[in-house]
Amino acid sequence: MSEMTERNRPGTPPGQNEVPETPATRRVQAARRGSGDPATRGRTTIADGVVEKIAGMAAREVLGVYTLGSGLSRTFGAVRDRVPGGSKSVARGVKAEVGEVQTALDLEIVVEYGVSIVDVARAVRENVVAAVERMTGLEVVEVNIAVSDVKLPEEEGEEPEPRIQ
Repeated sequence: MSEMTERNRPGTPPGQNEVPETPATRRVQAARRGSGDPATRGRTTIADGVVEKIAGMAAREVLGVYTLGSGLSRTFGAVRDRVPGGSKSVARGVKAEVGEVQTALDLEIVVEYGVSIVDVARAVRENVVAAVERMTGLEVVEVNIAVSDVKLPEEEGEEPEPRIQ
């Protein structure tokens, strides 16, 4: 009995050897067909505001964080919240710089009196990094935290109520 070789196998034109299938040959064949992984067709961009909202929500989840933003931004935010149709800004106190694959964040927070600022900042960093990376796929390269104020217990009802004139 004669042994079949690549050259004399039925169905293979003479002089043409079959190419073994490898990841490289599959990519070339897919490129020829115009197919390939559908997830790689096109580009996804994520706006700075999206990352800022995710980071703001994640920071607020941490115990010891009273609010985000400086005194001035909180004042403007309180006015905006009282305007009919106005909405609370979850991104207040958060600034994001978003690139193609990485992001950097700056957060300004107010902590509650009596908590360890170091521990709160560490927990905020961990929660923000986890949430942003999980939801966006971006690598968070840094989370800078500025503690702008401490919420004292006697300040509970200090926010002025609107006057009726």
